[in-house]
Amino acid sequence: MTREPRWRWKVASAFAIVYFVWGSTYLAIRVGVGALPPALFAGARFAAAGILLAAYARFTGQAFPRGRAEWITILVAALFLLVGANGLVVWGEQWVPSNQAALLAASVALWLAGLGTLGPRGEALSGRQASGLALGFAGVAVLVWPRDSLVLEHFGAQLAVLLAGLSWAAGSIYVKRRQPVTPPLMSAAMQSLTAGIVLAALGLLDGEPGRWVWEPHSTIALLYLIVFGSCLAYAAYVWLLHEVSPSALGTYAYVNPAVAVVLGNLLLGETLAGLKWLGMAIILLGVILVSLPRSDSRS
Repeated sequence: MTREPRWRWKVASAFAIVYFVWGSTYLAIRVGVGALPPALFAGARFAAAGILLAAYARFTGQAFPRGRAEWITILVAALFLLVGANGLVVWGEQWVPSNQAALLAASVALWLAGLGTLGPRGEALSGRQASGLALGFAGVAVLVWPRDSLVLEHFGAQLAVLLAGLSWAAGSIYVKRRQPVTPPLMSAAMQSLTAGIVLAALGLLDGEPGRWVWEPHSTIALLYLIVFGSCLAYAAYVWLLHEVSPSALGTYAYVNPAVAVVLGNLLLGETLAGLKWLGMAIILLGVILVSLPRSDSRS
């Protein structure tokens, strides 16, 4: 009787962290890439977070991953969830405002629903979910539709952020189905450290060290992302992956954009004009339809 309320409190706390901290990370990324090159910026974030998480995990008695299968799971998860998904968001936010990036990234719930139907363990979509899937991607089209002429460079950045949602969904489903035995915190630490090494290597190959400029706002953004975005929120997300259903976990995708839109407006002066508001509303409606739990097993 005492375990159940405690578990519910832990789930609620983890959701609150994922909802609000991750909603703020889009703004922090936008500030960070104002002075710091994208791959090294993301690589420094994840490498530092991985070291901190691993130290805390070991302090609490969690063992390092053991066995080839566990390390393969960690490597694939790191490549999809952090290098692919977060790396694309960081790169894209050099041109895409934080509020639009968050709205495009909300497509992760749509990708989760679509990819969740694949494979022998896939679940068929209900009529409502299929409608939400179509509606959500229609909203994405409205959001990225140019007001005047199409700027291909910016469209490419928007597409990168959209594909980040696909990468994140694929990684999430992969981890869920693999069911690793490594404790969630240690798993998050090793994924972060792996991603940090890969992203830093990409930055070095691209000659980014020469473009690194220490600037107060970007440095603060980097520290915020290390401590809150990675150490706190990512660990909470990895824990939730093993504790709640994909539909429940997907709800963060329509809370994060709301947080990002408010913060982007208050702190960066970002606005959504005209059809952008319509696109936002359509995306969030589609995400909600996809994420709501089924009323019965046949719905």
